[in-house]
Amino acid sequence: MTEPMLELHGVHKRFGTLEVLRGIDLTVLRGNVVCVIGPSGSGKSTLLRCINLLEPPDEGRIVLEGKEITAGSARGESLDFVRRRVGMVFQQFNLFPHKSALENVCLAQEKVLGRSREEAAKKGRELLGRVGLSDKASEYPERLSGGQQQRVAIARALAMDPHVMLFDEVTSALDPELIKEVLDVLRELAAEGMTMVVVTHEIGFARDVANYVVFMDEGVIVEEGPVRRVIDAPREERTKRFLGLVLQR
Repeated sequence: MTEPMLELHGVHKRFGTLEVLRGIDLTVLRGNVVCVIGPSGSGKSTLLRCINLLEPPDEGRIVLEGKEITAGSARGESLDFVRRRVGMVFQQFNLFPHKSALENVCLAQEKVLGRSREEAAKKGRELLGRVGLSDKASEYPERLSGGQQQRVAIARALAMDPHVMLFDEVTSALDPELIKEVLDVLRELAAEGMTMVVVTHEIGFARDVANYVVFMDEGVIVEEGPVRRVIDAPREERTKRFLGLVLQR
């Protein structure tokens, strides 16, 4: 049986009096693609931010590759462990505007992983090629389309050799014709066996690529299971209602 890459046990997150996550239990198996779907405000993005400790949970445990990363006494050590294993790509591209595509991909390699400039550049060019941007290495973000900028952001995350990748609505800021080029990169990563947790509204992508789907609403997991079962034959009324609205668009 495939071993767990990531486990969440009773995870809660509050912002003041607002409880955004209300006891999340989830297991992500190594090499699987888990798509998280649900309405806006259901806690999906907060879930990803808790996994990589951008937002430390208020309660519960998160275990990454067998190591608990939410243990309070080892916070600094856990952060380093997580940064070296978990890559995240956000809805907004967050590229440095004054640096070229290649420089954006190289910077963290040099600062965090201690790679030489030559090593980082070699890896950066390889990854830009992998996301179809070999000819854009010297371009600055303002000269790239949204889809190209997002692909640079994916290459930058992959440059850190992550064991698991988190994607937070990576196509929602893009024009419709640019969405496919980004989703194609995610499809290739899935085919290569990258463990991924993908928050998305692209139900067709989830159906094609995910092994497992989680439907969230109001800070809880309403329904989860194999992709075909949840998307094509949901059991919960709330899931049926959500999918009915989304699939009509």
